[in-house]
Amino acid sequence: MTTQFLTLGNTLSSFLMAAKPHTWPENMITQCDANGYQCLLFRAIIDHKYEEETHIIEREEEKHQQDKTRGWTLAVEWKDGSTSWERLRDLKESFPIEVADYAVANNIHVKPAFSWWVKNVLRRRKKMIGSTNAKYIKRTHRFGLEIPKTVKRALEIDAENGSHLWQDAIVKEMEAVRVAFKILDDGKLPPPGYQRMECHMIFDIKLDGFRWKARLVAGGHQTEPPASVLTYASVVSRETVQIAFTIAALNDLQIKASDVQNAYLTAPCAEKIYTVLGLEFGTDAGKTAIVVRALYGLKSAGASFQRHLADCMRTLGYKSCMADADLWFKQETQPDDGLRYYAYILLYVDDCLCIHHDAENALYELDKYFPMKKGSIGDPDIYLGSKMRQVTLCNGVKAWSASPSKYVQEAVQNLET
Repeated sequence: MTTQFLTLGNTLSSFLMAAKPHTWPENMITQCDANGYQCLLFRAIIDHKYEEETHIIEREEEKHQQDKTRGWTLAVEWKDGSTSWERLRDLKESFPIEVADYAVANNIHVKPAFSWWVKNVLRRRKKMIGSTNAKYIKRTHRFGLEIPKTVKRALEIDAENGSHLWQDAIVKEMEAVRVAFKILDDGKLPPPGYQRMECHMIFDIKLDGFRWKARLVAGGHQTEPPASVLTYASVVSRETVQIAFTIAALNDLQIKASDVQNAYLTAPCAEKIYTVLGLEFGTDAGKTAIVVRALYGLKSAGASFQRHLADCMRTLGYKSCMADADLWFKQETQPDDGLRYYAYILLYVDDCLCIHHDAENALYELDKYFPMKKGSIGDPDIYLGSKMRQVTLCNGVKAWSASPSKYVQEAVQNLET
């Protein structure tokens, strides 16, 4: 589908400008699932090829070569009449029996990439047939457009299409995330005790407005946090949320929600980490930098942000509840009748829920220290997966209800697909 879309005689950018409004998004969406991935119905495997790609693994100080599924691709014919080359590692997960049969028929089942799993699959054929899904979800594309895996490939796609959509997404992300890095002078080494890790970009296309999105994440799996650094971060419980909504209804208090902008980047990094900058840093690529903020992907990022936000809440006069540490309360006075009551702010990572006689201004006070996403301060819509709406009870009391409708709809949709 991508090939057909990009060979209409124009580049992607010029095609977007020439197309009638909403025509091309609707055409692409009808060929994708709810998440924008193309679903293809399998017919047969018609060919295979192998590009030699072995790698060295060190084990017990002994080097040896180990062949894996990498390098192997299979040509697949789909029921819509199209064909495409797909990686063996993907196909053997979606169509294990078909791939195993093809390997035996073409006498490649003795190859290292097949020998370790084909016999086992064929032996369990009868049990597996009932659970095999005939659909193959192509995760390399969304809405018919290729999702790059690297910055280099993202820029190549822009060049091929004559556009700068991915480049703009990268620039936007880097404007926000550069604050997390302290670039060292040329030739200067990181301080002793610092661990090296890699960072990489995650790319995606969002359905709302067809936004090209890039996010820089840390390879936190490559490092071990010091024993003195906590990595656990709690969140407010559903029971606390339900009780807080009841208190708001009984005391005629407002409920407003907000979302912290680039939450983790507001907190200092608790680990000793450095990295070598990639292509996304432009002229600084290849330089060494120390990570000074709680970059998304670090094992301690969530706990670092939670501690940083807790310090701010104490500064604003709030106290943490002993029964639920993510419920913060402060004594306030109703301006109408002078009634003393407790205002609450509930924290679920970067999602804030405020119960107050003037909840919006209370959140704007927090916004001075932790900038909120533009337009996020307002009535709650979705909170902890529940659909929120304000209702009037039979006694005239206004309250907020939480419905699992969104969760149920998605569950049914997942079952149907």
